[in-house]
Amino acid sequence: MVEVSRRELIISSAAAAALAGGVPGLAMAQVESSAAAWDLTELYPSDAAWETERQALLKAVPRLTAQKGTLGRSAAAMRAALEAQSDLGKRASRLYVYASLKADEDRRIAPNQERKSQAQDVFTALGEATAWTNPEVVAIGAAKVNSFIAADPVLQKRFAFGLRDTLRLARHTLSPAEEQLLASAGTPLAGPNDIRDQLAASDIPRPTVKLSDGKEIRLDDQGYTIARGALNRADRKMVFDKFWASYKAFENSLGASLAAQVKGDQFRAKARHYDSALQAALDGSNLPEAVYRSLIAETNRGLPVLHRYFELRRRMLGLPDMGYWDIYPPLVKSDRTYTLAEMRQLSIDAVKPLGPDYVRLFSEATAKRWMDPLPRQGKASGAYMNGSAYDVHPYLLLNLSDKYDGLTTYAHEWGHAMHSLLANAAQPFELAGYPTFTAEVASTAHELLLGNMMVERAQSKQDKLFYLGQIMENYRGTFFRQSMFAEFQLAINDLANKGEGLSGEKMSALYLDLLKRYHGPKVQIEPVYSAEWAYIQHFYFGFYVWQYATSITAANFFAQKVLRGTDADRDRYLNVLRAGGSDYGYNLLKIGGLDMATAEPYRLIVDSFSKVLDQAEALI
Repeated sequence: MVEVSRRELIISSAAAAALAGGVPGLAMAQVESSAAAWDLTELYPSDAAWETERQALLKAVPRLTAQKGTLGRSAAAMRAALEAQSDLGKRASRLYVYASLKADEDRRIAPNQERKSQAQDVFTALGEATAWTNPEVVAIGAAKVNSFIAADPVLQKRFAFGLRDTLRLARHTLSPAEEQLLASAGTPLAGPNDIRDQLAASDIPRPTVKLSDGKEIRLDDQGYTIARGALNRADRKMVFDKFWASYKAFENSLGASLAAQVKGDQFRAKARHYDSALQAALDGSNLPEAVYRSLIAETNRGLPVLHRYFELRRRMLGLPDMGYWDIYPPLVKSDRTYTLAEMRQLSIDAVKPLGPDYVRLFSEATAKRWMDPLPRQGKASGAYMNGSAYDVHPYLLLNLSDKYDGLTTYAHEWGHAMHSLLANAAQPFELAGYPTFTAEVASTAHELLLGNMMVERAQSKQDKLFYLGQIMENYRGTFFRQSMFAEFQLAINDLANKGEGLSGEKMSALYLDLLKRYHGPKVQIEPVYSAEWAYIQHFYFGFYVWQYATSITAANFFAQKVLRGTDADRDRYLNVLRAGGSDYGYNLLKIGGLDMATAEPYRLIVDSFSKVLDQAEALI
């Protein structure tokens, strides 16, 4: 189930405003009410057809256990077993895509939510029916497995990478009984995240504040997202003080929850014979630890450029000083709106440096009924691309406003879709799903190409400053901020590895130090803001959030190559996308000319940020 998403990182302005009682995309929705949403009949012609397939899968999945013990008999036997598993996996993915998309069309329709749960149950059954496979491959041994691969073209083309990856992880693969036991621990180990979500969603008392325009807003997570960019500075300060105080009051409970998550990650790592949760997380994707360490070291080296941005922000906003509460209002206001047709055409124009074949495919795809673009009551919030229906095509759920953020979201999610289209066309099902390490590269490259084009096309100084401001915020929010999160996550895990106790108070002290270091001595940060760590749900997803920072780093490298390099540079980048999951993400980027374990890519993105600052400073 591959669902590439930004929905945990952002709430689109359209969805946020809908929560607040208004929909900025409404004008676009009225103008383009005829814009067709996605066509799910390309997955299944009806709910009844979906149910027929679900029943067929439920009958077929248990039969996979009959092949247990057969993998070592011959290459043909191994191929037959893996083909059977892959076929059912592909069908189950398609089943889940339909159910998930249908559920997100309108969260209020109970049968659709139930169907999604049923699809998840099929995946659970599939996991249970195939849990014996990896231990059996390990038991057969590398020599025999490699001889089977050499003897069978299907094993070579479709399964060799997965088999060799299983052998690579042999030391960390448990017995079938232990694997089953560890899998069954998944639900209780998810408890800390469930507790945190419950506290944040319902149990923490949230203040209601009155803004200077007389509007009242409840400062839950969504309300904070809406109000933090208020144009009135006193409003922003009040929002920050009140919102973070609501988290600070539950610092002890939220600290206990995150500490339990860290302990759970340690348990999983120890069970698989790793020294740390970081080692386990990186080794699963065969990523050198130097990538993580280089990211943090070079981000810290580049902090003077970030501090320079905050000073520029202060000047552009006309402030006497700079506070943490001054980060979110736009540097320059833009009233420009975009229709869906304009978003599509601007995105087509932006990706022209990627070549005529790319533009042709992008133009054809965006003309089809593959997305649900506009916000409406009951629809899931945020934005994502689901590319798991390998034999069909990607689907996109969007909640577009008619402002620039809607345009960038459109370009971003279609970047994901293009990645899936290229990978699915070039790779068999087993190798098409790209690793997390490369998952945000194509989407972020789309955004960077779009931003570059909009700056070049800007007709006025104010417009140019607006687009430059958007690019700078992308560098700040996706590179520096996510790296700060990564450094915090590493710090609390290092403390746990040393046997030191973790508490909410200690986490807040660590986080406050990071806030002050990353934002510099001229940005005022109140002590109560130290509770921001409790707001970041990504800390419950293992070592994950750091890959947003590495993704924008890689995307920046490739965007610069595409814009300023040769056709060969462009083709190397597109070959990275076409490779899908046929190699480890780190290796794929190296094939594209980028070694993420070195300082170079991170210094390049800091330099790119600095050059954008140069342009803005020259204009003001």
